[in-house]
Amino acid sequence: MARYSYHCPMRWADQDPFQHVNNTVYLAYLEQARVDVFFRLAGERGLDSFERGVVIVRHEIDYLRPVVYRAEPLRIDLWCAELRGSTFAVRYEVFDGVGAEAPLAARARSRCATYDLAAGRPRRLTAGEREFLDQFTEPEAGAA
Repeated sequence: MARYSYHCPMRWADQDPFQHVNNTVYLAYLEQARVDVFFRLAGERGLDSFERGVVIVRHEIDYLRPVVYRAEPLRIDLWCAELRGSTFAVRYEVFDGVGAEAPLAARARSRCATYDLAAGRPRRLTAGEREFLDQFTEPEAGAA
């Protein structure tokens, strides 16, 4: 299946005293990529249910190299894995630049849960949500 690519702008304030993008900022970068695909793109395709309730259950980030601020955005490739009844995993690769030669700076994973905000509890993925996620789903490495 296809991965989704998001070009994520950096801000001067994203740097820490060591002159590289602070580790905590990566969570905001990942969020921007998720919002772009699950809210903007899904909404453009007539699916607004993600906007009404998706929560993060867990994040994991492996930092592979420092990133230094510059005007060129980062490229974040994301895809889905492990679709279950009410949860799915989002996998990410964060590249230091947008071109094909840009080095890989980080790998990350988020466990997301569809959520009924009014009821205050998880809800099942709808058929429409599952169909949307299927476009960006790749099996986990080593999965049969």
